[in-house]
Amino acid sequence: MSKRWNSLKKLSVAATAIVALVLPLGACEGQLPTVTTSTSSKATPDLTEAQEKKIRTKILETLDKADEARSADGYKAVMGGPQLEIRTSQVTIAQKSGSMNKYATIPKDIAQVVIPTDDGWPRSVFTITTTTDDQQSQRLLVLDQNSARENYKLVAMARLFDGVSMPKFEVPTSGSQMGTAKDEGLVATPTDALTQYADVLQNGSDSKYASTFTDDMLRQRISTLTSTVQEGIARNNGTQEQTFTAVPDQMWIMRTADGGDLVVGRIDSVWTRQAGDGRESQPASDDEKILYNSDQYTSTMKVTYVNVVALYIPQAGDDAQITAVGADRQPVKVEAL
Repeated sequence: MSKRWNSLKKLSVAATAIVALVLPLGACEGQLPTVTTSTSSKATPDLTEAQEKKIRTKILETLDKADEARSADGYKAVMGGPQLEIRTSQVTIAQKSGSMNKYATIPKDIAQVVIPTDDGWPRSVFTITTTTDDQQSQRLLVLDQNSARENYKLVAMARLFDGVSMPKFEVPTSGSQMGTAKDEGLVATPTDALTQYADVLQNGSDSKYASTFTDDMLRQRISTLTSTVQEGIARNNGTQEQTFTAVPDQMWIMRTADGGDLVVGRIDSVWTRQAGDGRESQPASDDEKILYNSDQYTSTMKVTYVNVVALYIPQAGDDAQITAVGADRQPVKVEAL
């Protein structure tokens, strides 16, 4: 009985740690991110602020209706990329919990919109919202149009970190230039930056790229969570492993006024936990339990996460570092192995 009680206490500690990572990541009340603009321009964007508002409003209204119906059926018409998978997971959880997670909230009002001057496709719009009604942090939205015959879709959302300073962009009437995955003259190309950041999330301070990035909330919380869970698992001779893999073909880039890049990209991660000593490995949070949807357990549990990260890559220079300015993280699949 004593051993079982100790095991339950350890699972409780792990569950609390997971909630601390998944939920407060974007709950950055207090200081708001600093967003500024410059006025120089070399081209005129095809999209106006009024058109962006109309597009965004339609997308958010469709999301609201699907959320209220607790159905993912309406999502595909207005969503794609990692955001579609994240939202589908959230509404699946809401079907049993009774409400959407408050961190899925997207404010209707905005603080800034970054409109591209590029006249080809695919092309993206970056929109920064206001804070939520309950003072959660601003959201960075990526609206992407894949071709001239397709509508814009919400493909990614990152919750900005507390107190972060955003880079400057051109005003909407002037427009900003979209970047490419191979942009040079920066601390790293966008593709390399996303891959290197995935390595940092996986290996922490032991990553060979750790010094390339400033410290941030996502790194801190994953490190804390890993250490907390390890303490409980080690007592039962169990193991855990997390792997993070960048997905470069789901990455959106906007050039900043100072010659850097703001990159919003996807990183997939898999967290495998083995209970040890013949014990059962069970879901470690309410979200995981709902997604697992079974009472049959084995010694090993595998949880797949979708992570969206926003990285500011400055021009190369002495001591220049890449800064993660926001992120979102959501479990999308739970399996017993």
